[in-house]
Amino acid sequence: MKCIRCNNTDPKLFAYDQGVWYCRQCVRFGRMDLGQEAKSTICKNKPKKVRPDLKFALTPLQEEASQKALSHLKKGKNVFVYAATGAGKTEICYASICDYLRQGKKIGFAISRRQVVLEITQRLREVFPSLKIVEVCQGYTSDLDGDIIVCTIHQLYRYPKAFDLLILDEVDAFPYAGNHILKQFVEQACCGQQLCLSATIDPALKKEIDEHKYEVVSLFQRPHKKPLIVPKVYTLPIMFQYFAIYRLCKKFHVQDKQTIVFVPRKKDTSLFCFLLRRFGAHPIHSMIENKDEIMEQFRKKRYSVLISTTLLERGITIPGVQVIVFRADHPVFSNASLIQIFGRVGRKFTEPYGEGVCLCQRKTKEIQTCVSTIEWMNQHAKYV
Repeated sequence: MKCIRCNNTDPKLFAYDQGVWYCRQCVRFGRMDLGQEAKSTICKNKPKKVRPDLKFALTPLQEEASQKALSHLKKGKNVFVYAATGAGKTEICYASICDYLRQGKKIGFAISRRQVVLEITQRLREVFPSLKIVEVCQGYTSDLDGDIIVCTIHQLYRYPKAFDLLILDEVDAFPYAGNHILKQFVEQACCGQQLCLSATIDPALKKEIDEHKYEVVSLFQRPHKKPLIVPKVYTLPIMFQYFAIYRLCKKFHVQDKQTIVFVPRKKDTSLFCFLLRRFGAHPIHSMIENKDEIMEQFRKKRYSVLISTTLLERGITIPGVQVIVFRADHPVFSNASLIQIFGRVGRKFTEPYGEGVCLCQRKTKEIQTCVSTIEWMNQHAKYV
């Protein structure tokens, strides 16, 4: 027995119902009976000639990375774009998107987190106004087809053998990393090439790169050509970390700067909202229902401080935001997570600088690796 959707072959994970065996491992995505063929209901694209409507031209290094990625894809190879946070990973995809659309091929853009799906969809609509671009994630499943489909990786179960080009953003992130069911969804959904993007590399991805399953294209320079923000690390007892965060938020508030305070646990958000209520602090984490509204209000500067779990560590761009990490030595903060978190600072042309503050009781290996990696990217930015 083998499930053609999730590749399950464990007899213990199949169930028998009215003369039919079905897979229990992926049943939460809809029942898949043994022998049932996975079919996609979306239509094929018609050839379309489009060009990205950009407010700024790509930098020479972005253009070079873009053409390298497209060249590898044309040869039928999968590509991994290893780019610093804010270097323009999405922009590097535009040439490939245009080339595949010109050939009438289907494009999917799969992302680990729902918040990033909504942000990327909006960005693509601004860049490709003539295309139908749909978001498919929690709360957005009424329209499942378009010229470009942007979805959470979980939603790929809806699209077997659908995408000639599948762009995977933040391939080392939770929940995709280490999840063999989602990995199988990706393999099933892609009938052509994969274009993977991330600012960090986990061991599993490194192994696949070493096995030449991906061609690597690197870019460590941000478009504004200013260095990545290297976090300031302070080792303090937890009680002193509370005082430090209060003083930092007060300083940023006086400077009219918004702040995201990252905390390791959901319950920490309530405590800090009380502590920082003077600055209009607001919580956000996975269990809060009105996340879209909170982010919209924060973008409009209705809140000065946002208290977040790792929910916002990737894919979110807020001009001029400052970042503080509380208890950065907590196990929830890996070196990849910290690199992504401090990558929220200094992303925009108008706000290329800022502060990233890392508070901890001890400087862990994860913190040290985060700092050294960012410094290494800054050193190599001009040479890539």
